[in-house]
Amino acid sequence: MEATATALRRLSLLSSHFRTHWSSPQVGFNSSSSSSSSTNGEENQENGCIFCQIVRGKAPALKVYEDDVCLCILDANPLCYGHSLVIPKSHFPSLQETPPSVVAAMCSKVPLISSAVMKATGCDSFNLLVNNGAAAGQVIYHTHIHIVPRKASDCLWMSESLSRCPLKSDEALKLADGIRENLSFSNDLR
Repeated sequence: MEATATALRRLSLLSSHFRTHWSSPQVGFNSSSSSSSSTNGEENQENGCIFCQIVRGKAPALKVYEDDVCLCILDANPLCYGHSLVIPKSHFPSLQETPPSVVAAMCSKVPLISSAVMKATGCDSFNLLVNNGAAAGQVIYHTHIHIVPRKASDCLWMSESLSRCPLKSDEALKLADGIRENLSFSNDLR
């Protein structure tokens, strides 16, 4: 029973990222614009990744920005008006597997796109969010960044009403040491 509920929740979250019932054709993406796909990315495109389908023009999306590396689309079932997604054109299932240069290209567009989203929605703030892994709520395993426009007192996140407790000094020192010990610059992070 719990597995069914989890599966239904994931399906619901997944469906929040795309629509299949638009009456008019929306902006698609030419597959030639995604020339940097790796073999693994091509395999995942063929296996039904919705974002890869959007990049190839095989699934509808409302595109608001596009360049050689990434594109930004409106979330079809947004958390709020203007909720947008920045996705790389090549397939990477998680943030850790996304090359730093691609992450940098995506992040470098955030000031431009978020400013436009805020102006278009009349908001003065936004959250930048990456759901990375199942426990964090990731349901589409193709790296993407959420831009969520915000207004004062919109009560979007339950956690905003929770009180916070400061870390105890000894716990904070132990945690900081643990994080530093686990930093690995031997991977492609240099």
